[in-house]
Amino acid sequence: MRISSTDQRSNLGAQYVFRGAHMNGHTIIEWLLEGDASIQYQTHRDLLGIDREDLQNRIANEGWGRQFLSRRNPNGHWGDRFYQPKWASTHYTLLDLRNLNLSPDNESAKETIELVLHNSKAEDGGIQLGPSTSSRSDVCVNGMFLNYASYFRTAEKELRSIVDSILNEIMPDGGFNCRTTRSGAKHSSLHSTISVLEGLNEFHRSGHTYRANDVQRAKDSAEKFLLIHRLFLSDRTGEIINKDFLKLPYPSRWKYDILRALDYFQYVGRAWDERMAEAVGVILRKRNKNGTWNMQAAHPGQVHFVMEKAGSASRWNTLRALRVLKHFKNINSQP
Repeated sequence: MRISSTDQRSNLGAQYVFRGAHMNGHTIIEWLLEGDASIQYQTHRDLLGIDREDLQNRIANEGWGRQFLSRRNPNGHWGDRFYQPKWASTHYTLLDLRNLNLSPDNESAKETIELVLHNSKAEDGGIQLGPSTSSRSDVCVNGMFLNYASYFRTAEKELRSIVDSILNEIMPDGGFNCRTTRSGAKHSSLHSTISVLEGLNEFHRSGHTYRANDVQRAKDSAEKFLLIHRLFLSDRTGEIINKDFLKLPYPSRWKYDILRALDYFQYVGRAWDERMAEAVGVILRKRNKNGTWNMQAAHPGQVHFVMEKAGSASRWNTLRALRVLKHFKNINSQP
């Protein structure tokens, strides 16, 4: 699928991102538009400023979207149950479908979310991971669940207890850590914090108003937690917290990395903050000469199928990096 010169001219503000970038004789945009329907849809929307509902509707009927949906069991779940096995469980499949940008009205996704809500609530109001975890939920999983449940237009009243559970887990440093209820962690985790941020943002973005002020304060404090760490550096020593944060895997699953964080900030429309500069510098240095980014690593675990192979040029990472650079279009003037 090719784009017209008219489409290209419609978004001249982003052209510095694509200038001189070619892949096997094609521009990077053309290469992206030869990918899965989900990549095509997000490329049009995020890089070209064109909302192609027809492409979004194709996601369920072809490529990756169809493959995920075809693996749904007659009982409404994927895998064995809600959280097993990784990454082929109901939970992570729904997260994958949300990130594909499957239509928010997809009935299969909506039905499974309702099934989980009616059968898997923990005593603290969150989502229990299995039969042996009836009393406590996991704040990281609750954040991811809130993300895709809100995206697939679940009624607000069904999600209020999950919001309550998440807000009860805010730590003194402003972030979140799923280990607080298991091992008494005293410091927030970037892994948990990004998952919660994505969930709270999608809840708000969906038009839900429950505890709106509390949700906004939690988002503000969690974003501040990420920025205090300049997205990957210790706020005390300035050293890299975890070298894995600099890798570019996809899907991210529950794990944090700098591209995931930057993609969150562009998604919420956050203005440039100089504390993002080092992370963006890392992303720019990882760009291949032909203008693409590789899929650097894959999180081990059982999957339905492999979308992209580690070590090869990645449409997912190229798309995500380009929309980050497009959003922060003043990046050329940054150090």
